[in-house]
Amino acid sequence: MLIATWNVNSLRARADRVEDWLRRTDADVLAIQETKCKDENFPWDLFEMNGYEVAHFGVNQWNGVAIASRVGLEDVERTFIDQPAFGKGGKDPIQEPRAIAATCNGVRIWSLYVPNGRAREDEHMPYKLTWLDTLKGHAESWLAENPQAQIALMGDWNIAPQDDDVWDIDYFQENQLTHVSAPEREAFTAFLDAGYTDVVRPHTPGPGVYTYWDYTQLRFPKRQGMRIDFVLASPALADRVKTAWIDREERKGKGASDHAPVVVEVD
Repeated sequence: MLIATWNVNSLRARADRVEDWLRRTDADVLAIQETKCKDENFPWDLFEMNGYEVAHFGVNQWNGVAIASRVGLEDVERTFIDQPAFGKGGKDPIQEPRAIAATCNGVRIWSLYVPNGRAREDEHMPYKLTWLDTLKGHAESWLAENPQAQIALMGDWNIAPQDDDVWDIDYFQENQLTHVSAPEREAFTAFLDAGYTDVVRPHTPGPGVYTYWDYTQLRFPKRQGMRIDFVLASPALADRVKTAWIDREERKGKGASDHAPVVVEVD
């Protein structure tokens, strides 16, 4: 079974590329982030005509997460319990569409779009850290309840947990950029400490192996990227992983997302 995650950075704008990719790779499950659409203008037909059931969670033109599966789509859950809400500048907080789950062929898939901290002193940063800590608490409890649970926490984590996960760590630290700060990295490591495994890294060792390249300043041709998209698997699922890869080719060409798909083959 092939399970994949991809921040498509606007599904409607990249519908043709997503459809072509699904047909080319024959993926069984795709966790999608940044759909940037509401349920009423989500391209349902794209998936249904290609044999996929799909669940989507979107409320406006921002964020949005989905799961497309051709091996079953059961027990759909939009947001996790007590998912933190956010209200900029004191506005009424809203629960953003950043998490959706479904069980696909026995695997509990979570499509996650972790908040971007924006800046180290920005009000988004404590929101991001609280969001991650709340999810980690649930992820830890799922394994405590069932050590054999098949769980994949997949998506855009907006964290580069190791120095070689960015193209120039000195540049990031000197400019006090997000994604590499100690609190963010500690929040990511907490999932590993809870028993989850980054099942892609062993098959895609760095440095210079990235999943995201900014559109500006020719970052992609200069190979100036970041590894911020991950599949964290529960122990029972990690034992079933045969191989994994990052589809860097999909970042090329006209109309590409700024992220590449990340794919895991499960026995």
